[in-house]
Amino acid sequence: MSRISGWFRQFSAKLSAALRSFMAGRYGTDRLNMVILCAGLFVSLLSMWIRVPVLNMLFFVLSYGLMIWAICRSLSRNTYKRYQENRRFLQFWNRLKDRQNRYFDCPKCRQVVRVPRGKGKISITCPRCKEKFIRKT
Repeated sequence: MSRISGWFRQFSAKLSAALRSFMAGRYGTDRLNMVILCAGLFVSLLSMWIRVPVLNMLFFVLSYGLMIWAICRSLSRNTYKRYQENRRFLQFWNRLKDRQNRYFDCPKCRQVVRVPRGKGKISITCPRCKEKFIRKT
């Protein structure tokens, strides 16, 4: 029995090292990948319940496309580009969740400025370049 467990431990250590070596320099997973995978799973389940053949095939292909896209993102070596995609997604997601504030871009330096909602027309001063502009909140 100890031979088998020793062999299994050695095999799992080699497999773990090989996987670590394969993933070195690759992006891995992030929040955007998880959302894409969950959307692919949801569309796949939806395709099982739809009985119209054309829609069923469309959702089936869409689900596999989403899952392949998520896998390609996680295996990508262009980590900077994947990081930027995830950063933009998180900014969008956080803005959707933030119902108490509005976000505006400074017309001069493009700095994002957050102001409270429901204050009417207000004068906004950019914290970076001190440009003043008027927007309705």
